[in-house]
Amino acid sequence: MPLISNDVVLLHDPRVAAVPVVDSGEPLVVARLPRLHVSGEPQGSRVRATVARRLLRADAALPVGLHLALAEGWRSPGAQAAIVARYGSRVRLDHPGATPDDVERLTSRYVAPVAVAPHVAGAAVDVTLVDPTGRELDLGCPLDATPEESEGRCFTDAPVPPAARALRTALSDAMSTAGFVNYPTEWWHWSFGDRYWALVTGRPAALYGPVAA
Repeated sequence: MPLISNDVVLLHDPRVAAVPVVDSGEPLVVARLPRLHVSGEPQGSRVRATVARRLLRADAALPVGLHLALAEGWRSPGAQAAIVARYGSRVRLDHPGATPDDVERLTSRYVAPVAVAPHVAGAAVDVTLVDPTGRELDLGCPLDATPEESEGRCFTDAPVPPAARALRTALSDAMSTAGFVNYPTEWWHWSFGDRYWALVTGRPAALYGPVAA
């Protein structure tokens, strides 16, 4: 499985938690994108208002014949904690010699600690591409596949077939144009306004902290 470079900042990194939050107070709104039939909370189509507008901008920036589809936006702290616990148990089984710090780092490749989780702030979206009929396209591995399940193909820059690479590039170009930043261990995860976004883009503070539904 490809390894993530030590230069990549993961969400467990103390520098992420150190970013202050000056919450704008924006409400959660329903993102006007087609929703994939995936597991998740019923309110997972909701995101912060500016995030929703930027998603439409990203969709409009895609090449003709491609469209964004939303798998999940806002996630409750309880749901986030459950994913952390479930995947953390898997990591401990797969890496019996790992220290607690190692487990936290490896877990954060796939799911963020609750305190800094972009989904809990309504700032992150898990998205993919569909064709004009709504058919989900192949971007190299299933959306939400773990590093183990995908043999590392979930990493944004992992080697994938040329057609999948072209689709990942189209997605990246459109989302970046709209101001989102990617989490490099998950090609589908993009965020705007959260602590990770602020750290990556050099902003002095995050725009969004944890928000209740």
